[in-house]
Amino acid sequence: QVQLVESGGGLVQPGGSLRLSCVASGFTFESYSMRWYRQAPGKERELVATITAIDGATTYAPSVKGRFTISRDNRENTVYLRMNSLKPEDTAVYYCNVLRTKNYWGQGTQVTVSS
Repeated sequence: QVQLVESGGGLVQPGGSLRLSCVASGFTFESYSMRWYRQAPGKERELVATITAIDGATTYAPSVKGRFTISRDNRENTVYLRMNSLKPEDTAVYYCNVLRTKNYWGQGTQVTVSS
């Protein structure tokens, strides 16, 4: 079955950096676009970044463009989210996602940006 396991979250000061990882299994990873979402307390889940399967094209939410970078390693079945210049408003649970016959989600990893 499809499994997505995120890691790399934590507490970081404003202006700091983190790299999230998501290891995927149970499907042909290289054939699917992968996404990172986040959900802050009291807010709806929002799409942060997407990377396509075929050419690795990337798209970002306006709020993170220029600060976050999504990438993938098809040999390791892993998608990454490098987050630089973190702000308190980036605080959220970050989720890895793949859409096949339905949406699949990981368990999430908490990112807290605070001094």
